Amino acid sequence: MAMEQNSFSEITPEIVRLANMSEQAGIIDTELFTKYDVKRGLRDLNGKGVLAGLTNISDVRANKIVDGVQVPTHGKLFYRGYNVKDLVDGFSADGRFGFEEVTYLLLFDKLPNAEELADFTKLLNSYRSLPTSFVRDIIMKAPSNDMMNTLARCVLTLYSYDDRADDTSLPNVLRQCLQLIALFPMLSIYGYQAYNHYHNGESLYIHQPQLQLSNAENILHILRPDNKYTPLEARVLDIALILHMEHGGGNNSSFTTHVVTSSLTDTYSVIAAAIGSLKGPRHGGANIKVVKMFDEMKREVSDWSNEGQVADYLKKLLHKEAFDHAGLIYGVGHAVYSKSDPRAIIFKSFVERLSNEKGLQEEFALYNLVERLAPELIAGERPIYKGVNINVDFYSGFVYNMLNLPMELYTPIFAIARIVGWSAHRMEELANNGKIIRPAYKTICVDRDYQKLDARNA
Repeated sequence: MAMEQNSFSEITPEIVRLANMSEQAGIIDTELFTKYDVKRGLRDLNGKGVLAGLTNISDVRANKIVDGVQVPTHGKLFYRGYNVKDLVDGFSADGRFGFEEVTYLLLFDKLPNAEELADFTKLLNSYRSLPTSFVRDIIMKAPSNDMMNTLARCVLTLYSYDDRADDTSLPNVLRQCLQLIALFPMLSIYGYQAYNHYHNGESLYIHQPQLQLSNAENILHILRPDNKYTPLEARVLDIALILHMEHGGGNNSSFTTHVVTSSLTDTYSVIAAAIGSLKGPRHGGANIKVVKMFDEMKREVSDWSNEGQVADYLKKLLHKEAFDHAGLIYGVGHAVYSKSDPRAIIFKSFVERLSNEKGLQEEFALYNLVERLAPELIAGERPIYKGVNINVDFYSGFVYNMLNLPMELYTPIFAIARIVGWSAHRMEELANNGKIIRPAYKTICVDRDYQKLDARNA
């Protein structure tokens, strides 16, 4: 008798029943974490990350020592010892794009001179070419409605085109990482174009990158049907990419990179795992939540400049009466920063300039008002062990919206930036030739005697 087949995506009543059993089997009494001093999620009770490694790539600072006591301070972000604000101010003052320069710094622990930067940019540009028929045979077939899924699938497929795919020597891994850094914009945007064509019935555009353009310029060039963009649009996107490149070794996807690299698997598997981590809404999808939250806010609040109306809506968010009923004001709060997120501060001035160019001053003023009101409301309604402030996601979604980037590409844009940090962390893990990362989990199950099948209760 043939077994009845269920559709691929169907959740049957039997699956629901078994899932409930699995859930019950998986629940662990939260008091046990305290009893055994287990740092759930590698964080202590105050939310501070447990030290699990050392890194020389970047540093996130949100506290300082005053009279022997650690106190919160305005946040700072350092890449290889350089304050990111100084890096942005430096290349901006010269009227240059910074992505390639900061990529060089993160990978090689030094700022390039003019000749080194020119040679490195030329090397990256030489890798902006996909294997023959890759777009047709891989990207155009079975296009996904999730671009991070498409990006991960493309990265794993590139393994098959690499004759040295499993070689984990540093020169080979560096070559692979540089290729992926160069190709991520094409993989992401071509994946979106395929989805937009086959799922939405829109015209299909596959533009080739231009070697004389920066990474940010090429993203806008290959995405837009007419290839056109303003200098300010490209510069703001360049800043966004730099601010998202790296954020210490403790963020979820960078830690994933270290963990998977430590098994000595190939680069494509490592980066696909990091993409899977970033895809999660708790990591890479926060700016989408911010944009959708503001979209509802603009519909529900009749006067965007009225502090009382805006505050009332924010209170509804906190009381789970608005948007997704999660009780959160998205884009406000951070696991590390307590007084300010330096990335948001750096970004804000560029965001304001772009909003002026786009004629969206009222929208910017609304964001500015929420930035001021939200921390006060949260502090007034909830006990918090540290300060609360806006984070980089608060403005990044607004920027991507002003740049007319489709929402499907918001998280891939994050990946286009963070692949640089992932590459640096992979190289660092391999260079130190450490042991496989294998954390300990305390077992709390009790011994049980085996029962024969006919003796078991239902």
